[in-house]
Parts: sequence; C-alpha cells; structure tokens
Amino acid sequence: MGGPRGAGWVAAGLLLGAGACYCIYRLTRGRRRGDRELGMRPSKSAEDLTDGSYDDVLNAAQLQKLLYLLESTEDPVIIERALITLGNNAAFSVNQAIIRELGGIPIVGNKINHSNQSIKEKALNALNNLSVNVENQIKIKVQVLKLLLNLSENPAMTEGLLHAQVDSSFLSLYDSHVAKEILLRVLTLFQNINNCLKIEGRLAVQPTFTEGSLFFLLHGEECAQKIKALVDHHDAEVKEKVLTIIPKI
Repeated sequence: MGGPRGAGWVAAGLLLGAGACYCIYRLTRGRRRGDRELGMRPSKSAEDLTDGSYDDVLNAAQLQKLLYLLESTEDPVIIERALITLGNNAAFSVNQAIIRELGGIPIVGNKINHSNQSIKEKALNALNNLSVNVENQIKIKVQVLKLLLNLSENPAMTEGLLHAQVDSSFLSLYDSHVAKEILLRVLTLFQNINNCLKIEGRLAVQPTFTEGSLFFLLHGEECAQKIKALVDHHDAEVKEKVLTIIPKI
C-alpha cells in the first residue's frame, strides 16, 4: 500500500504504538534543512557521529557504523544520541533508502520497546521520517503491527491501546486487497483486544473511550462491515480467522 494513503495509515500506526507505550506522542515531520550533497567528512568512531556538533549528512559507511552502534550498545545516552542522528538523516530521501538497505528499519523499530520514554520518542521520530519512502512503508507496517500485537496480548495494556487516538485511515488495513500477512495481523489484533476486554468485563459496561480512539474505530459500524466482508476472502486462513471473530462483533 503506497502513496499518501499508505503514509497516512503508517503515521496512524506509529501514533497508536506511541500512545499504547507511554501516552500519545505527537509525531512531527519537521525538517531542519533542505536536501544537499552528502557530507564526506571522515569520522574516527561511530560515537563521533552522534556528536551534536557533527552537522553533515552521513554517507552509507557512516550510517552502517551508526546502526552497528545502535544495535550493540546498551548505554541509553548513546542510544538516544544515535537515534537523533539517524532521525535527522532519515529526513533526506537518499538516506531513507540507504538505511532500509542496511537493515536499519528493524534496528530502529526495536527501540520502540525500550523502557526509556525518550528513546521511544526518538525511535518513533526516526521511523516517521523513514516512512516518507514508499518502500520503507512496507517494512515499517510489519514492525508496527508486531508491536501492537505484542501489546494487545497483555490485558494490562488494553486500555492504553483503546484510548489511543488513531486516524480513520487505519481501517484501510481491513480491506480485502491488503496482503494476507497484514490482514491476519490486524484481525488478530482485533481478536486479542476483544479477548482482553472480555476478561476485564469491559464489554458489559458503558465504555469511557472518546471519539477518534482505537475503541471507536474497532467497534464502529465501518470496521464491522469491513470484517464481515472478509468472510468471502479467497484465502482460507483469512476466512477462518474472520469466522471466529464475526460472532463477537
């Protein structure tokens, strides 16, 4: 799924993940400067690249050093600085592709689960910049959905997930033309949240969720109709999943 619509639901997914993890973080797409030629200034170490005074756009070799540092260190200060540098560089179209090709998207995405809230924020900002690239959106959406699925399996996280404000474009993930893997994930997300609500007894009481929240999206008429329409899906696994969900809609 590409283009503006794809970017819209990716942004919505990122916002949802942030809200569930540590309250709603307002993603920004600020750009510090316009595109210019890649800086070729040499650096002695990966740590040097995270220095706030280093203002050049990084090349592929430098980005690889930075990703290795991000993956190997446990120092929260260095992790945060590395994410800031990656996020700034991900604002440039040439680096959006390079970071993907270097395997950087899952490395950055894994930091969303970090216990440090500031690190979560910097990781989300970097992913948001990377999501401008259409090819990156494909990789980021599995990363985001994995996070949401993990959270949806924990009853303690259910309320945070359902309170998160999400753009209505998120429902486009329930369309029949969406890839099977993505459909199964979002259907499982719906199923997990319903199961958690049942355990907590929340389905039997008047909900306190506001309009525009994930609760209103997933329990609204539009979502119900989309899920019911998937009963005719050509894939047997998707159809089976839908049939287990429909009685609960």
